[in-house]
Order: sequence, then structure tokens, then C-alpha cells
Amino acid sequence: MNWMHTTLAGNEIWRLVTFFVTLLVATVIGRLLSWYLHHMGSRQEAGDHPVAAAGFRAWARSSPFVFLALGLQQALRVLVLNDQWEMMARTGTSILVVLAIALTAYQFVDLLYAWMAAAAVRTASRLDDMLVPMVRKSLRVTIVVLTSVQVSTMLSDKPLTSVLAGLGIGGLAVALAGQDTIRNFFGSIVILADKPFEMGDRVVVDGVDGSVVEVGFRSTRIRTLDGHLVTIPNGELATKSIQNIGKRPHIRRLANITIPYDTPPEKVERALAILREILRDHEGQQPDFPPRVFFDKFNDASLNLLVLYWYHPPDYWKFLAFSERFNLEVLRRFNAEGIEFAFPTQTLFLAGDPRRPLRCGDRAGAAGGTPGSPPI
Repeated sequence: MNWMHTTLAGNEIWRLVTFFVTLLVATVIGRLLSWYLHHMGSRQEAGDHPVAAAGFRAWARSSPFVFLALGLQQALRVLVLNDQWEMMARTGTSILVVLAIALTAYQFVDLLYAWMAAAAVRTASRLDDMLVPMVRKSLRVTIVVLTSVQVSTMLSDKPLTSVLAGLGIGGLAVALAGQDTIRNFFGSIVILADKPFEMGDRVVVDGVDGSVVEVGFRSTRIRTLDGHLVTIPNGELATKSIQNIGKRPHIRRLANITIPYDTPPEKVERALAILREILRDHEGQQPDFPPRVFFDKFNDASLNLLVLYWYHPPDYWKFLAFSERFNLEVLRRFNAEGIEFAFPTQTLFLAGDPRRPLRCGDRAGAAGGTPGSPPI
């Protein structure tokens, strides 16, 4: 085994072998532990334990890098290095350990998110459903910023106050360049304070009709009824008129039922009575919003019967089912009574109609004829 004491690059062979074996063992342990933790996370998720599953998976994602950093730190102690290389190695391993700790904290934000999401589900308010994703993003940004400051301090070998001063000047430049980002950030604060909508509410903004799926620091995402995902910057959203359909207490229907002009007044009155009978104590009626039926106007080609009713609760599919039953009942009752529905028509009156004789004025004087001639 004398060859193990052979010197290579200032180190015996056994030191180099120990260095690589230590790295290999640390990597294998990290990978095996990651696989086991992923397996445990899957079992916890299958057992309906999302918080525990998030914890196992956070450990699984960070463990390979953590063991690699710790293994490298221990392996370097075996090597014989000069002062310059030893200082570089010490700084590098220290940075790797800081990054490993930061990665672990970054991954464990998912554990906190899973716990907060589970707690938010148990509450009646949906405001916390909006805050939970924003808290996760805030914590991750904080971890990244603090890690960057720590790494900058270690690389520059300057006090923390000097690094913070430099970051402050850089932050001012970034703030001037990113005014839209800052505007969107304050727009998100306005949305959270004013609460014009909550997660899952159906809203209409500038013709975009859909459900709110996510509210972030920069933008809000709306899933339209067609399935498209629309992203609206919060800075713009805070200044727009938002129609929150999800907050309506009921659904109103305004229907115009038209009948022909030659319908006798008795049948018009019977048509109004039928509509009122159908809507009397109808499904979904609220005491403060009784149905309204009126003969309200004369259209160009029909008599107009205005029908208004309100449906509560605002379940759109139940509202459509009730409207369908209402339409079918109106159709049956009108047909049974001999009341016709109007459709677009145009009436042409011809000369010779005894009820509407065609008469022209005395134009003899104007045409140069004999005054007193009979009308044409």
C-alpha cells in the first residue's frame, strides 16, 4: 500500500481517495434519503394528510444539496491546501452551506403554505384564500433577498452595513426602472383592503367574464367561461369598474312576450292573467321582489307584455331550469287560450281597402286645372 502515500498535487493518494469517497457517500445518502422522503410524502398524500406530505417532500427536495454541501465541507478537511486555496475553499463551502440552508427554508415554505391552506379551507371567509398564496410568495422573496445579502457579505468581505447601503442605492435604481411593478404591488394592496372580490367569485372586468383563480402581488388571474386564463395587472385592476356577479343576491330575468296587434283587448287581459298565475309564488321568489307583469308598450309590429321576476339563490343552472319550465307553461297556456305570439311582420295597405280609402287632396289649382274639380 505504499502507492497510497504517493504525492499528487501536494496531497497523498489516500487523501484524494478519501476526498472523493466522502463526496460519493454524501451524494448517495442524499439521493437515497430524497427517494425515501418522496415515498413517504406519497403515502401521506394518499392518506389525505397534505401538511405531512408537504413536509416530507420539502425535505426530499432539499436533502441532496444539503448532504452534498456538508460532504464537501468535511471532505476538504482531509486535503492539504496552501493558504490561498484554503481561504477560497473555506469561503466556497461556507457559501454552499448558506445556500443549502436557504434552499431548505425555501422548500419548507410549501409546508407552511399547506398548513395555511388547510386552515383557510375551514374558515367561512375567502379572504384568507387570497392571502395564503401571497404570503408564500412574500416568504420566498424574503428568503432570496436575505440569502443574497449574506452571500454578498461573504464574497465582498465587507460589513453588513456597507452591503445594505449598496443594495439601497441599487434598489432606488430598480424602483425608478420598475415603476409599473411598484404600481401593481400597491394595486394588490388596494384590492386586498377594498375586497371587490374573493377567490372563486365570478367577475366581469372590461368584457372579461370569468372566475378569479389567483391574486398575486403583480397581477390577478381570471379563468373565463371559455376556459382561457386572463392575466390583468393589479395596477390597472384597482382603477377599473369591477362587476362582481358572484356577490349578487339573486338573478333577475326581464322577458318581453309579444302578441299580434289584432289581438282583442279581452285576450290581452287574459294573457296578462296567465302570466301572473304562472308566476304567483314561483320557485325562488323573495318576499321583497314579487314578479311583475305589465302591458307596457306598443312595438312596431306587436303588443309588448313585460315580464320581470327574480330568482333566489343565484344558482344560474337552477335559474335556467326554472325559466325553461316557465317558458313551456306559457306556451301551453297561450296555445290553449288561442293567444298567438307575434313575429316580425310588415303590413302593406293597397288602394281600394274600404276601411282605409285612398284620398288625395284637391290639387287642381296647383296643377293648373279647373277650380272645384272632384278629388282624384
